[in-house]
Amino acid sequence: MADHQLTTGINAGDRLRLGLASQTLEGRNKILAFWFFLGGESVLFASLFATFLVLRHQTANGPTPQDLFGLGLVFVLTFLLITSSLTSIFAVNAMERADRKKTAAWLGVTIALGLGFLLLQIYEFVHYVHEGLGYTTSAFASSFYTLVGFHGFHVAFGLCWLAAVTVQVVRDGVTVHNAPKVFISTLYWHFVDVVWMFIFTVVYLMNVL
Repeated sequence: MADHQLTTGINAGDRLRLGLASQTLEGRNKILAFWFFLGGESVLFASLFATFLVLRHQTANGPTPQDLFGLGLVFVLTFLLITSSLTSIFAVNAMERADRKKTAAWLGVTIALGLGFLLLQIYEFVHYVHEGLGYTTSAFASSFYTLVGFHGFHVAFGLCWLAAVTVQVVRDGVTVHNAPKVFISTLYWHFVDVVWMFIFTVVYLMNVL
């Protein structure tokens, strides 16, 4: 009854066009609110990027980006995150078909790829510290760790979110109640991926090539 009331005024064709995640008024409101949230996150990351660009040459007596950055590991990190974004799209496609097994499976692959990214990024940070780049070594070091580390925190949060959604899908199947959660969590994951592409370009490529 509740689902019927929420979709009152929407014909069958419109419901099909909107997709399972937008079948209910609650789902559509959640998606809209989340776009506003991503707008605020974008402003926050923009300020961190601006800070890094201003301070990236302030290395004091510490290591410079040219001394530390190698593109091999960064390319692997980028490949993992881009691939995970693709698998999250497969998860949403399966969710729209109400396919519990494939939705959970693709979400699981996304989580595995994201976890690989996060572990390699931790390894990267440990390597830089051993090379003499501590958080307080220079203004460059502080701005670098703050920007890239803040992104890493978002990755870790996204992994926990995707894991929680996956558990719900396995337990309850794909419903109009958890479909918006699947969609929003993958939308967040795409945002994390887009931010990384800017980091890849601004932090690494611009300071190595």
